[in-house]
Amino acid sequence: MSWGGERGTRHERGYGYAWQKRRALALQRDAHLCQPCWRDGRVTQASEVDHITPKHLDGEDDFDNLQSICTPCHKAKTQAEAKARQGARTGPTFDKDGWPVWPA
Repeated sequence: MSWGGERGTRHERGYGYAWQKRRALALQRDAHLCQPCWRDGRVTQASEVDHITPKHLDGEDDFDNLQSICTPCHKAKTQAEAKARQGARTGPTFDKDGWPVWPA
């Protein structure tokens, strides 16, 4: 039985010790700054690491697919991905950095 519900535990989903090491290196690489905020000209401390291409879309743990991100940006990106995953017609597409692009 999995204690993590339908999705499985952190370890079952690939977020064990190896992930923690990779996460720390990604934060260090990005100077602990939120990369989406940085691209928009804001300086914001990152507290999380995000898969630019989500794991459910075959995104891997390669450093090229990881970005340091603040909690508000991560929540917004995750919500946009969830809407797109549900097949919402008015949902966004995603740019090369994994950020939602809303239809005009």
